[in-house]
Amino acid sequence: MAQSAVARERLFALRETIAKLEGKPVPALAAAENQALADTVLDKPKSEDALRLPLGIPALDEALDGGLPLDGLTEIRTTLLRNAGASSGFVLAIAAMLQRQEEGANAHLPILWIADTVATMEAGRPYAVGLGDFGLKPRLFLHAAPKKLEDALWLAETAVESGVFPATILEVRGNPRPFGLTESRRLNLRAKASRRPLFLLRQAAEEEASSAIFRFLAEPAPSAARPLPDGSMLGGSIGNPIFRITLEKSRNPAPFSILLEWNPHDRRFFPVRPSANTRFPGERSAHSGAAFSASADRSHIQEEVGSRLAFAQSS
Repeated sequence: MAQSAVARERLFALRETIAKLEGKPVPALAAAENQALADTVLDKPKSEDALRLPLGIPALDEALDGGLPLDGLTEIRTTLLRNAGASSGFVLAIAAMLQRQEEGANAHLPILWIADTVATMEAGRPYAVGLGDFGLKPRLFLHAAPKKLEDALWLAETAVESGVFPATILEVRGNPRPFGLTESRRLNLRAKASRRPLFLLRQAAEEEASSAIFRFLAEPAPSAARPLPDGSMLGGSIGNPIFRITLEKSRNPAPFSILLEWNPHDRRFFPVRPSANTRFPGERSAHSGAAFSASADRSHIQEEVGSRLAFAQSS
């Protein structure tokens, strides 16, 4: 059984004090504790199969080996901060699917969103009314904004270890130095030990080594018009959000990219067929039309060199 956060921190502090008195390096204790936790995870019976959340898209679920892992770390990142809405929307859609899955005995358990101060200042905070329109239950959604990244990491580890939350979301900006491979491995081991999912949301971040089972690149994509009951499309309207999702880290030899439409009413994804022009309206030409045909029988003709005129040197 997992220890409480207070007792565990007291134990770590006591071990560090003893190590300092004995002249031993403190990082060695942390490495030993991580190894003990890894051994605990590996010693579990093989009959306990990995928990998965199918996204309902056969091609994507096959690339994910059956779905998103519900007992490990999954990373979603963006390359630009202006695309934070795409990554946040994608992870919130996953949280809505988890809430729908937990509508039975665990219907009272909330989703926990943890964001450090830098990420909150730039990307903003979740809005309760918007969460409800997006398919989530605002009364079962908690938001925490620690002042320091170290506090956010400790809170995420404690939340996952408790096993209370169906999903824990940790939002950070970029690739901060205090959050590296060691910290991600520790979070992944905690998630495996408690059999709870942890989603790492990196805003405006580069690819880096981590212990995440899967890593996604989330980008926004143009939405289609809103459909009417008769099957026609309402001109000038905006339909359901569409995400361009690229699976960067997986067992696949090459990245897997797909367009997904999120239906907040049904709380599920639908695949979207790529259109001929996937650019946003502001990036398109003002006058669309057929391009001029290339001139025929002129590519092989060389221009004739004209007469040359020599000028006298000025100085």
